[in-house]
Amino acid sequence: MILVTGATGAVGREVAGLLAAAGPVRVLARRPERLTVRGPGVEVVAGEYGDRGALDRALKGVTSVFLVTNSPTEPDDERVATASAEAGVRHLVKLSMMAVEEPGAEDLITRVQRRNEQTIRESGVPWTFVRPRTFMSNTLSWAPGIRSSGVVRALYGDAPVACVDPRDVAAVAVHVLTGAGHEGRAYAVSGPEAISAREQTAQLARELGRPLRFEELDRKTARTALLARYPAPVAEAFLESAERQSAGAKAAVVPTVGELTGAAARPFRTWAADHRDAFGELKP
Repeated sequence: MILVTGATGAVGREVAGLLAAAGPVRVLARRPERLTVRGPGVEVVAGEYGDRGALDRALKGVTSVFLVTNSPTEPDDERVATASAEAGVRHLVKLSMMAVEEPGAEDLITRVQRRNEQTIRESGVPWTFVRPRTFMSNTLSWAPGIRSSGVVRALYGDAPVACVDPRDVAAVAVHVLTGAGHEGRAYAVSGPEAISAREQTAQLARELGRPLRFEELDRKTARTALLARYPAPVAEAFLESAERQSAGAKAAVVPTVGELTGAAARPFRTWAADHRDAFGELKP
């Protein structure tokens, strides 16, 4: 039995769906009502990482775990790693981030993920780290502006990023969870091209069949918008990450998706075509 956490998120949802299509899977969910993966082969345990009773129930009889960190301020990974070791889990696959292996990345979120990886290494449970670059699905945050005014607003419009489709990250994770010989390895995962926000906007415009305008935010305006949505340390981490992207630190393309899954990584235009409905019609 494989346990999937984060199954309402971009990658965890896809991992749970792929596993459920092949056999039984167990899901630990804080809000089971938000799960989109259902069926006779999907066992749901309601609970969160801080609820040790729920965590123990979810881990009973489990051989492998797909772990998604829930919070940068809570010891989520330590809780899961400790409980996994005590439950006899044989493989812990953690969704991390590519930045952890980049020495110039020192923002809060990256530091937390580095610490989480070290915690898992020290837990005694055989591990694999899946380290994706920025998700293509992050552009869904542009949807309100696209629907209301046909405008995308973002920092550093010409800064390239080798963003990756969450479906490809999930395919790598499932390959690792169900295959052999991946213990003790870390896999960086990117899309097939480095693309800027301005280029993404143009591709979305083509898919939607209507013009979109890109407006580059200055750092002060971006910071204000982030602080309206996130705690200050998290907002600052996003700003630091954007600065690294503007310096070209996120443009490298790696071949992991094709090497592990045998299928080419999806470009942004494919993701955009598959998700055009999420951006809706322009409001009058």
